[in-house]
Amino acid sequence: MDKKYNNLLVETKGEICFVFFNRPGDRNSIDYLIMNEIEDVIDNLDASKIRAVIFTGNGNEYFIGGADGIVMMQCTPEEVGVFTAKLQNLYNKIEKSPFITVAAINGLCFGGGYELALVCDLRIASTKARIGLPEVKVGIIPGAGGTQRLPRLIGIGKAMEMILTGRLYKGEDALQQGLVHLVVSPETLLADAEKYLREKVFPQPQYALILAKNAVYASREGSLDLGLAAENNEFKKCLEHDYFAKLMCQQIKDGSLKTTAKLPDWVCK
Repeated sequence: MDKKYNNLLVETKGEICFVFFNRPGDRNSIDYLIMNEIEDVIDNLDASKIRAVIFTGNGNEYFIGGADGIVMMQCTPEEVGVFTAKLQNLYNKIEKSPFITVAAINGLCFGGGYELALVCDLRIASTKARIGLPEVKVGIIPGAGGTQRLPRLIGIGKAMEMILTGRLYKGEDALQQGLVHLVVSPETLLADAEKYLREKVFPQPQYALILAKNAVYASREGSLDLGLAAENNEFKKCLEHDYFAKLMCQQIKDGSLKTTAKLPDWVCK
């Protein structure tokens, strides 16, 4: 993308878009402007060319140091509700985007910063990262999805302890708590995030990744029956593509897949 932003640096490298949060004087904190800029990036990425988005902080100190407290302290209760609702909607949009999203957590990541990481499909942290939801320490609570997504990730007991104490976890501790998927050295964070995508994720067809992502997130929406119905709907969409059928036919032809079934001629042309 050639477009320039005030608080973001955006770079593309093949099928990956890197989004760097860049408010160095304000801990990369999230205000209305940066929300609008993130939304603009997501809206303008070409899903036919970009397969994944890696979010990270510019520099080595902050990923995102929460939502902008200076903005919130000037709000009435109604106004702060508008602010957090906009943030929730943005995070929902990231979660539902047609890309695999990765939070590459390079430094301090708390409050709205970790809530953004929670909506990413994958979370990779450096050993210098510090992660948590410490809002209660300043007299507020997580307001951008933390009270809802964190219990679904690590269980209500662990989430309750983490939120009520406001504790921040270092990289390895965060991994043990299930807050991130992988911890790497600060020097190789972005390279390792890119390598993980290219070696572990990208070998799979993109449509299958996104359909699987949709089905997994549907598990949170209600009953098991509703989740199974959503899974079934996403599964059917897989057969709108010929990847599976061609792969099966190739395996039959090369002998790696044995079958006694008599297939019609049109199945494996």
